[in-house]
Amino acid sequence: MNPQEILITVVLVLLLAKVGVEIFLSFLNQKEVEKHRESPPEPLREVMNEKTYDKACRYTLAKSKFGIFGEVYGLVLLLVVLFSGVLPWFYSAIGGGADTTIWRESFFLIAVMMLLGIPSLPLEWYSQFRLEERFGFNKSSLGLWITDKIKGLVIGLVLGVPLVTLLLFLVTWAGSTWWIWGFLLVFIFQLVLMVVYPMWILPWFNKLTPLPEGNLRDRLMALADRTGFKAQTIQVMDGSKRSGHSNAFFTGFGRFRRIVLFDTLVEQLEEDELESVLAHEIGHYKRGHIPKMLGLSSLMLLASFAVLAWLIETPVFVEAFGFDAGNVGVGPAFLLFALLAGVFTFWLTPLFNILSRKHEYEADDFAREHAEGRDPMIRALRKLSEKNLSNLTPHPLFSGFYYSHPTLLERESSLGKEG
Repeated sequence: MNPQEILITVVLVLLLAKVGVEIFLSFLNQKEVEKHRESPPEPLREVMNEKTYDKACRYTLAKSKFGIFGEVYGLVLLLVVLFSGVLPWFYSAIGGGADTTIWRESFFLIAVMMLLGIPSLPLEWYSQFRLEERFGFNKSSLGLWITDKIKGLVIGLVLGVPLVTLLLFLVTWAGSTWWIWGFLLVFIFQLVLMVVYPMWILPWFNKLTPLPEGNLRDRLMALADRTGFKAQTIQVMDGSKRSGHSNAFFTGFGRFRRIVLFDTLVEQLEEDELESVLAHEIGHYKRGHIPKMLGLSSLMLLASFAVLAWLIETPVFVEAFGFDAGNVGVGPAFLLFALLAGVFTFWLTPLFNILSRKHEYEADDFAREHAEGRDPMIRALRKLSEKNLSNLTPHPLFSGFYYSHPTLLERESSLGKEG
């Protein structure tokens, strides 16, 4: 086989292996759910009543089956895009070539990525208005959903066009060291986005209001003060206008740091349980999880830029997918790398999740130490599992590969039994 055929074979094998592993793990998980569907393990029988547990099982199975369809659908779409010749044709149609302008290369990248988002819209619609609706989670309207898509497109263009254009400019300006400058550009962009997102982007989609004065606010602010988490404010987000799912998080850093609670979370939990949840989130900050994960992702980003720089200098990379290596700019290599990167990073998923689960245990320990012990945290976890119809009996291989958080039983075991 020539180099092009070898590369194509490697890509096909990795694509098929990725989807094959995903389907295999999904089937394992489905069998595990079915196995316990009639009778959940003894420690879990207090978490949900029989009716809710059956609903949670049906929800898990429905999401799993839909997920398998989505993976196969995505694989077929990607294979068509990569091997049908549509990408070289489109590149030629817009005047792309070795001497093309940075703006034309940028247009090629942005246009293709926008067009590739269209085939996923029916799946997103079905997930929101059929699957989530069936189990009582969808609170959004079609109009709101369409408005969200338009807003997302506008923000993506406002942020994406300058970023992509600057990256392409760096290739010309910085020569062989462009990838180091490119990494620094994207890294700084990510840091800026951490500040900009809660201040200017999130309010485009959700209404954020200060937590009202009262016992709950006093309790949560006292927790923040005694743990040294000097938060600027605690805000409540109207997540219920889109979904019945609940969550809590903090955004930004330094003086821009903000605590955000979903309104559904405030409604579902008691004050001591909310305090434990917030203590858990603060634990991530106090245990240094944010800079650790940011540092790890930065190393991955730097490695990605190094690989991309090498691929740009490797003609066979673009030739394997129908481009003329002697008559292209860097746009096609950027695009192909973006389309194929997930095929390789997929295999790192369980490694990242092992670290993430370790961080979750540490944050749970922090909550136990700085709130009111283990009981409020356990009650909060059980309520959230019930309200979100969580899968209480995932297959160990499935949860080990995909779960960024330990299972409910694992977290209860780490916290200690309620008492």
